[in-house]
Formats: sequence, C-alpha cells, structure tokens
Amino acid sequence: MVQIVADTLSSIPVEEAKKLNLPYLPQIVIFGEESFRDDYEISPDSFFEKLKTSKELPKTAAPYPTLYTPIFKELIKTGDPILVVCPSSKVSGTVRSAEVAAKDFPDADIRILDTPILGAGLGVLVRKALAWAKAGDSIDTIIEKINNLAVKNRTYFLVDTLEYLQRGGRIGAAQALLGEILQVKPILAFRNGQVEPLEKQRTRTKAFERFIEIINQECPHDDDAHLCIQHGCAEKEANELANRLHEITGINNIPIYPVPPAILVHGGPGVLGVSFFVKQNT
Repeated sequence: MVQIVADTLSSIPVEEAKKLNLPYLPQIVIFGEESFRDDYEISPDSFFEKLKTSKELPKTAAPYPTLYTPIFKELIKTGDPILVVCPSSKVSGTVRSAEVAAKDFPDADIRILDTPILGAGLGVLVRKALAWAKAGDSIDTIIEKINNLAVKNRTYFLVDTLEYLQRGGRIGAAQALLGEILQVKPILAFRNGQVEPLEKQRTRTKAFERFIEIINQECPHDDDAHLCIQHGCAEKEANELANRLHEITGINNIPIYPVPPAILVHGGPGVLGVSFFVKQNT
C-alpha cells in the first residue's frame, strides 16, 4: 500500500492526523530567537498571545529535512512506495526540504508531489490520497487523481490587512493592492500556487457579504464540493459563514478548521478562508 506523508499546511488537525495514522510534519514558526513546531509546540491561540507581545512579526520555515529522515527510515521498511503530498512550492520550502531528505534514500521509491494549493483544500487531497492508497491504487494513479482534483480547487479568503502577507513575502500579485492597504478589505484568491487579488470592498461587512456571493456562484451545491471553512481568531464569523452557506447551498457538513500557525503568520488575525472543488476546471 502506498504510504502518504503530509504536513501541517494541509490544515488537518493534529489529533485527526494521529487517528488517520498519517505521518505528519510540522512547519516552523519563528519569533526572534525562538522557534516552535506548529504541530504541538504552538497552537493558533498561543500564537496570537505571543503575537500581541512580540516586538517583531514572526517568520516561518519549512520542515527541516532531518524531520523527514526518521519517517522515511520507518516507512521504507514496508517496501511500499512513499508519496509526500506538499503545499505549493511558490509559497513554501516544504517541497525542497522533502527532496533533500529523500536523496538519502536513493533505493527507495519516494515521490515528492508539489500541489498548487495549501490549507483546507490540500487537506481534502491528503485524506483522499489516504483513501485511494487503502483501496489499493498505485502511486502513479494516486498522483494523477490528486493532480486532476487539485486544479478544480478554489480557495478564497478575507484578511483585515495585507501587512502580514507583504512582510512575509507571500503577497504575490496582491502587491497591486498595497497602495490602498488602509482603505480596503481585500478578497484574495489562492491561484496558480500563490496569492492573487480577487476583489476589494470598503468594509469588512461588505467584504463578508460579497464573499458569500462569490462562493454561492462558484461552489457546487452538494457534498462533492468538499466545502470547508478556516479562520484565525474569527470563530464567530466562521460559524455565521457556515450557517449562511448551509442555508444557501443545502450542504449539511461544512467543517470549520483553525488556520494553522504557519499560515496565520502571513494571514494575520481575523483571516477567514473557504475552500471547495468545482465540477470542471475553468
């Protein structure tokens, strides 16, 4: 059976990853001279507490190659191929770290898959990869299925400010909005592996309502959409969004996940995201 490996940028809760028996790598959050794994050393809540007292904005780093080594050592004992499902290499060094670690095992079949997404949508792909592996699909078949589904993902989010994206170097094409940073509440998209501007509204309320309109227009109204919500210190809004989307789409199960600390570094407090999959890529 193909062995699947993932990391916290897939937004799968750590406890769920344990239940899935999923080898799960942390991203690293850096406050000054201190660094923390974002699987068990720092949580979204403790991240925000540290952010309030930090004199400088935190940074992030991909999992160190040495973190992959013991996982690869254990998995190759099965003789099965290993598939590492990674977030976009345009915003994370995770792909590179996994590739460096894999070089120490030249005789093993270790594949590093660079997907064009991250967050809850990536989590859907990881869960599906686990199911496909359990069903007996080959590693080539799983990679093909992931790639076919990844291009149908839509990930949108609201941020209160572009400051965190800009300082963290993850702002991508949304750089064009920086001149209006104080005047607008941007709606951003994660496309082609990076952040891009979608629309801008004058207030958070207007942005929230427009956010719902966009989702309603594009998201299939059935469970195959795998519609899910993420938030960073915006639980009330996330619950309201889930209730509104349930009323509009008729989808009963709309999970809400906390944004992992390594994404919060760039999204900042108040980030609200949504992910779903369309029927056909357009």
